[in-house]
Amino acid sequence: MRFLLDFILVGFFSQSKHPALLCMVIFVIFLMALSGNSILILLIHSNAHLQTAMYFFISQLSLMDVMYISVTVPKMLMDQVMGVNEISASECGIQMFLYLTLVGSEFFLLAAMAYDRYVAICHPLRYSILMNHRVCHLLVSGCWFLGSVDGFMLTPVTMTFPFCRSREIHHFFCEVPAVMKLSCSDTSLYETLMYLCCVLMLLIPVTVISSSYLFILLTIHRMNSAEGRKKAFTTCSSHMTVVILFFGAAVYTYMLPSSYHTPEKDMLVSVFYTILTPVLNPLIYSLRNKDVTGALKKMLNMGSVTIL
Repeated sequence: MRFLLDFILVGFFSQSKHPALLCMVIFVIFLMALSGNSILILLIHSNAHLQTAMYFFISQLSLMDVMYISVTVPKMLMDQVMGVNEISASECGIQMFLYLTLVGSEFFLLAAMAYDRYVAICHPLRYSILMNHRVCHLLVSGCWFLGSVDGFMLTPVTMTFPFCRSREIHHFFCEVPAVMKLSCSDTSLYETLMYLCCVLMLLIPVTVISSSYLFILLTIHRMNSAEGRKKAFTTCSSHMTVVILFFGAAVYTYMLPSSYHTPEKDMLVSVFYTILTPVLNPLIYSLRNKDVTGALKKMLNMGSVTIL
């Protein structure tokens, strides 16, 4: 049974005229993502002014970004350097499960972050009560749990299909749609169920996010303070930028009909939200945030004083 054999990850290095240069670029981006998100996590946990629900959620987002870029990129880079592009069925299943869990968790975390902004802007006097430490930890635990449900549902079914076609996965990691193309059995029913599952996984967060921002916009419209409106828009626009980038790529990958997909397009979109999004998130949440930039300057100043 082909399930027991290795797969071959074709990736996009084989399609590049300068694979060594592309490998270096991706390695630099990987290091930027790791360092940017790690610094953001360190700042949030070490600065007393950033010990709020919003920054707790941002630190969890950074943790998820670090984990899911680490699930795909190191393997891809090592394969290119070592000249090996095989992955065992068990490794493929683990990679698929971790990736699905992290992406699913991030969907729900973005919804939790939208709800947090709704409470902060629409119910500021009750914010400390409604978004206390216990509630925040419960919300984050729920996000991780729901993401793992996605992984536990899709991974075992995908990996138990008989693979009797080519062993070549036209992707740089084991993503469900790419692996499913290798199956020689009828997968139409499973693809329909996967579509419904993805609709549910996206519909719940999108409903929470849309509802939260509808109430936020109504509240901002009624604000008398121009400074208050500006601060609210700045905070929310950062989050909405991340939501649009992440959800847009997910809708293309898991919800558009197969006629819209080609291996090249699929890899390009996956590169965007697997490799580039983890780099962009810390920039989006730090460059436009005075609290984070202030904490970073303070940490750098303390470091320079210590050196002197």
